[in-house]
Amino acid sequence: MTQNSIVSIYSEATPNPDTMKFVLNRLLFAHQSADFPTEEEAAIASPLAAALFHNFSYVNGVFIMNNFLTITKKTDQEWFELIPDLREFIRNYIADGGEVIDESLLQEKLSANSSVGANAIHENDDEVVRKIKEIIAKYVQPAVEMDGGTIVYRDFTNGIVTLGMQGSCSGCPSSTVTLKSGIEGLLKRMVPEVSSVEAEAM
Repeated sequence: MTQNSIVSIYSEATPNPDTMKFVLNRLLFAHQSADFPTEEEAAIASPLAAALFHNFSYVNGVFIMNNFLTITKKTDQEWFELIPDLREFIRNYIADGGEVIDESLLQEKLSANSSVGANAIHENDDEVVRKIKEIIAKYVQPAVEMDGGTIVYRDFTNGIVTLGMQGSCSGCPSSTVTLKSGIEGLLKRMVPEVSSVEAEAM
């Protein structure tokens, strides 16, 4: 980043009342996403997420993707009181050249059950799994990304697709409706082998 360049940031409500989206004019984690539901997980691989947890006691989760991050708060706080301080902190952190994610440490952290690239097609994927991942990437991801979250493929067994909900999608009251009425219907229409879509157990 060039010195003295202006970092702009604005906040945007999401369907989850406890999660706010902060959009920057900088790429934070290009073409990938990382979810930090606890301070302990943030401390391993994301200096920015760790700093947010450390400096703001009400932070209850941080999700980073492309040019935005979403922050989930504890329910006993009101956003109008929190947004100005969060926005200023993030702006200054990025303007000062602070590290967002240590990608090598993130890959180590997620090596067992990686969410990074979870929707990528792998050589050992069968045809049905390939179709499911393609549909998620093409039709589902763009919509949920606009709402500050992501949905990742987890498993396909006995006709049941299991998906992970991250960012604003995690814990969102409307996520179940979206999952069952929207995504399940789409997958069942386009992939006859799919009988049901379920959310990963939290």
